Amino acid sequence: MTDRILSLLGICRRAGKLIIGADPSIDSIQKNKAKLIIFASDFSKSSANPVLASAHENGITTLTLDRNKDEVSFAVGKLCGVAAIEDKGFADKLKMLVENELGGELYGKV
Repeated sequence: MTDRILSLLGICRRAGKLIIGADPSIDSIQKNKAKLIIFASDFSKSSANPVLASAHENGITTLTLDRNKDEVSFAVGKLCGVAAIEDKGFADKLKMLVENELGGELYGKV
């Protein structure tokens, strides 16, 4: 079975619209480039707090995927627990895929 969420993350990375890591994601948020912040399911809560605070302060949606760091990292080709998506189209599509996976409710919203 093909994982559409992970495939979309890989495409987003190749398009140069995926910023990987906590500090780069915070920079993207502060520069008003980030459209969506995603977290792997096993990403450390203490490491996520500064990113969450920055996203909340700037009104950026955050999602925790039902995928662990290994799965996300394999899809994007680099170790990844948190990432910022800098393209509205990719962000909207990813939100839709996550919502559909969860039965129509955006349950994974942090």
